[in-house]
Amino acid sequence: MYAIIRTGGKQYQVAAGERLRVEKLDGEVGDTVELSDVLLVAEGDTVKIGQPAVAGAKVTARIVEQDKAKKVLVFKKKRRKGYQLMKGHRQPFTALEIKEISL
Repeated sequence: MYAIIRTGGKQYQVAAGERLRVEKLDGEVGDTVELSDVLLVAEGDTVKIGQPAVAGAKVTARIVEQDKAKKVLVFKKKRRKGYQLMKGHRQPFTALEIKEISL
């Protein structure tokens, strides 16, 4: 059984027992989160597609980690002008462990 969920402006395919990195969600490590924006649920040959979301479907997950990703460096330069700019960015994320998919 798997589902397609939408969170943080992105879509993810999830199944029970998987770990997943999503955009930052509110909560502490160990808290449970219910993701109700489920777009598709498939179990064997049965597939339920939402219009846009499947009614009554939800995915239950546990927050495993709240952290920041590796640093991405942004370097800008204009030749012959003496202009250089170096910036770094670390995107915050939430790691989830999918517990169950229910209809």
